[in-house]
Amino acid sequence: MKGKYFFHWLLAVLLFSACGRGSKTASFLGEGGDTLDLKYAENLKIVSYDDYRVATLRNPWDTLEILHTYVLVGRDEPLPDSLPQGTVVRVPLQKAVIYSSVHCGLMEELGALSAVGGVCDLRYIDLPYVKEGCRTGRIADLGSGMNPDIEKLMALHPDAVMLSPFENSGGYGRLGKLDIPIIECADYMETSSLGRAEWMRFYGLLFGKAAESDSLFARVEADYLRWAGKVADIEDKPAVFADLKSGATWYVPGGRSTVGRTFADAGADYVFSDLKNSGSSPLSFETVYEKAKDADIWLIKYNMPEDKTYRDLKNDYAPYAGFRAFRERRVYGCNTGRVPYYEETPFHPEWLLEDLIKIFHPDVAKAEGGRYFRKLAVRKR
Repeated sequence: MKGKYFFHWLLAVLLFSACGRGSKTASFLGEGGDTLDLKYAENLKIVSYDDYRVATLRNPWDTLEILHTYVLVGRDEPLPDSLPQGTVVRVPLQKAVIYSSVHCGLMEELGALSAVGGVCDLRYIDLPYVKEGCRTGRIADLGSGMNPDIEKLMALHPDAVMLSPFENSGGYGRLGKLDIPIIECADYMETSSLGRAEWMRFYGLLFGKAAESDSLFARVEADYLRWAGKVADIEDKPAVFADLKSGATWYVPGGRSTVGRTFADAGADYVFSDLKNSGSSPLSFETVYEKAKDADIWLIKYNMPEDKTYRDLKNDYAPYAGFRAFRERRVYGCNTGRVPYYEETPFHPEWLLEDLIKIFHPDVAKAEGGRYFRKLAVRKR
């Protein structure tokens, strides 16, 4: 695998997370204060007090532990004499380092890109403002997110670093020893698409864009529920599976992952719904084949200059042709090199849901074409 698809596959493999810094003595429930009404996010709680807010991130890999606690204090406000235990973050952030293209994309939508001072993995960020900023030096290009340029990061003096936590990573090395708040963006480990998208309300608080993020999420939620309602009572559900093998391993989304739950909300019978994890499970090709060989629909993601065909798919790995969905030409592909799937869908799951319903139930969503997935062509056009 190459390019963007390999990058996101690698993150999916690594990001099964909890950095081993949780505390079993911490409480996920706020006492006193005004709790922000989060409807879907299971691993995030935000409580407002007179002079600060406390954001508590539950460890999604061990829900008895707390992954991180942040105390958000106004940038221009005096630091209160008594604060709860946690990482103090002065908000709104004015110069943040953001590792992920996903979160950079959200900042653009919230109107907060001017607060992005540095990025990692620039080649995967398709935002003109960021690319031009790195070219002119307005934004620091810190290299690979797996091994960022720490000296360059230190010279930037950022207000915070936003990154995705890795399971059992052992911490963040030199970065973790700096006096810089590390915002652990564990949104991807939520068990529903709306749960993950709702984390935008936390990010909005960090950047002084609470009203914008609340308004955006309200629109996302309304559209998602409207589409889900169209297929809620449908009994004829196609059997679906997803993705491709990588080397000898096929990483299958768990039944409680955002992908697995979105398949269900789109009126499909996900063949691996019995896998109760919220991340991905590494399976052999033989295991996947045994379970998915008779599935109705196969969804794949890849990164190529041109759209993949059935011939390309068979050339990649001849046994793919044994799947019923391949034989009956019901494979749908998303070319992530040409459409912003990874950049958009985490915080716009309603767009993906609409796409999937068009595939699974074309009689319900009669509009032609999809935003992300299209039928594989038999041959090059």
